[in-house]
Amino acid sequence: MNAYVELRNKHQHEIGEFPMFFAFDSKQFEEGMVNFGLLPTDTDKVCGFGGTGGFILKSDSGKLIEMFARHAKEREAAIAADKKGNGYIYQMFLFELKNHEYGYTWELDDTLAALEFTLEDIEKSKPLKYGLEKAITKIKKTEGCFD
Repeated sequence: MNAYVELRNKHQHEIGEFPMFFAFDSKQFEEGMVNFGLLPTDTDKVCGFGGTGGFILKSDSGKLIEMFARHAKEREAAIAADKKGNGYIYQMFLFELKNHEYGYTWELDDTLAALEFTLEDIEKSKPLKYGLEKAITKIKKTEGCFD
């Protein structure tokens, strides 16, 4: 399996295990509160996050922030360890280009936004530039449209 997918899956698993619920109407909110062992009126004990419709216990907010910060550091370390751009970085770009249908749209915007990179970031880093170019070449060959 590739290193990018392994790290991504690990992070998704940790997020999935974190105590939270999502609610998009009052019924879902009440059900989530009950699952937390709270009354629907105990709104002072929960907080929403990121405008996602997600809720956590206020007492867990520090843990969530720490987890997301650790995830960011782990991603940054994996990128920094790939000195040439032909390992983790290439796998990262290839996965996300496919995930954002680059082979159909030929647009980088969604992929770069999802990875929180700009074109300027890519241009400043030889490994990022190499990994992106290699992934694009692979997709163009796969799609039978190599130019």
